[in-house]
Amino acid sequence: MGSTLQFELLDLRHFSAGSLRPLLEEESRIWSERLRWDYRGSADLLLQYLDSRVLPGYVAVDNGRIVGYVFCVYEGHKAVIGDVFALDSRDSATEIRNELLVRLFEMLKSSPGVSRIESQLLLHPHGAHQRIFEDAGFEIHERIFMEWPLQTAAAAQGDAAGFAHGDGASLPPGLELRRWAESDLGPAARLIATSYQGHLDSHINEQYRTASGSQRFLHNIVRFPGCGYFDSESSFALVQPGSDDLAGLLLCSRVREDVGHVTQICVAPEYRGQGLGRLLMVECARALAKRNFALLTLTVTASNRKAVSLYEWLGFRGTHRFDAMVWDETEEGRTGQSWN
Repeated sequence: MGSTLQFELLDLRHFSAGSLRPLLEEESRIWSERLRWDYRGSADLLLQYLDSRVLPGYVAVDNGRIVGYVFCVYEGHKAVIGDVFALDSRDSATEIRNELLVRLFEMLKSSPGVSRIESQLLLHPHGAHQRIFEDAGFEIHERIFMEWPLQTAAAAQGDAAGFAHGDGASLPPGLELRRWAESDLGPAARLIATSYQGHLDSHINEQYRTASGSQRFLHNIVRFPGCGYFDSESSFALVQPGSDDLAGLLLCSRVREDVGHVTQICVAPEYRGQGLGRLLMVECARALAKRNFALLTLTVTASNRKAVSLYEWLGFRGTHRFDAMVWDETEEGRTGQSWN
C-alpha cells in the first residue's frame, strides 16, 4: 500500500510503557466519551505487557513523537489483533491506523503456524477500516454496542417493560437462579461451547467452539480487567440442583464506576423459548440498579436479530456499530460453512 505520509513504523517491543503512556491516556479519554467505558484498567494491563517487551506490534513515530500503535497476541495457531489507535487530532489518523494494520497483517501472515486472525475493534465505527481488512482477505461482521439506562428503566425497578419476575419468565421446574460462584467456571465453559455450536459468534470468536477455549475466555473475563472488572454481584447462573450442568448464564463486569457491561449471556438449547434470557437480564439490571449503577451495556452481532429484538424490547438502544474481522486459512474456514 503506497503512502506519502511522513512517519516511521517501528517494532513495538523497542518501546517502554512510559513512552506510550500519553497515547494510552488519550485513547482512554475517547473510550470514556464514546462508550462510557473507563479504559484505564485495560491500559494499565497493556502497559505491563509493554514493559515486558514481548508484545508483538508496531508503533508510528512522527518526528520523534509516538502518534499511533497496533498490537496483537498469539494463541496457538491464532493471532488476535487487540487494538489499533492513532491520535485523532491528526488529519492523518485514519491513514496511520491503516498503515499500522497493513504492516501487522504482513507480519502475521508470514508467521509460521498462524492460520487464523481475529479482531474486534470496538472503539472504531463500522466500516472505518473495511477496505483494509477486505483487501487482506478478512470477513467482516457488523456488531452493535447497546445501552440500557437503568435508573429510568422499568425493568431495573422490577417491571421489565411490562413483565415482572414470574410473569412470562418463571423458572421451569427443577431450575434455580443464583449468583455466580467460582465453582461455576467448568460448567459455564461447557455451557458456552454447547450454546454456541453452529452459531456465527463461534466463528467470530473461536474460543466459543470448545469447552477448553471457553474456559480460557472465562478466565480472562473473571480474572483480568481487559473487559472491565468482573462483578459477581450482578452475574447469575441458572442451575440444576444435583447436576454439574448449568441451564443458563449471565456474566457482568464493571466498566465504569456506574456502568455495567454484559460480557456473556447464554441459555442451554433445551431451555430456550421460556423467557430465561429475559429473566437473567432483568436480574442483572436489578442488582446493578440497587447499587445506583446508571447504565448497562452489551455488544451483539447485528445479524442475530432474535437477540437484538429482545434487547430492544427490554429497553436497550444501539448507540455505536463496529466490526468483527476474521481471516481463516484452516480447513473449516475455507469450507464456507453457514452459521446460525
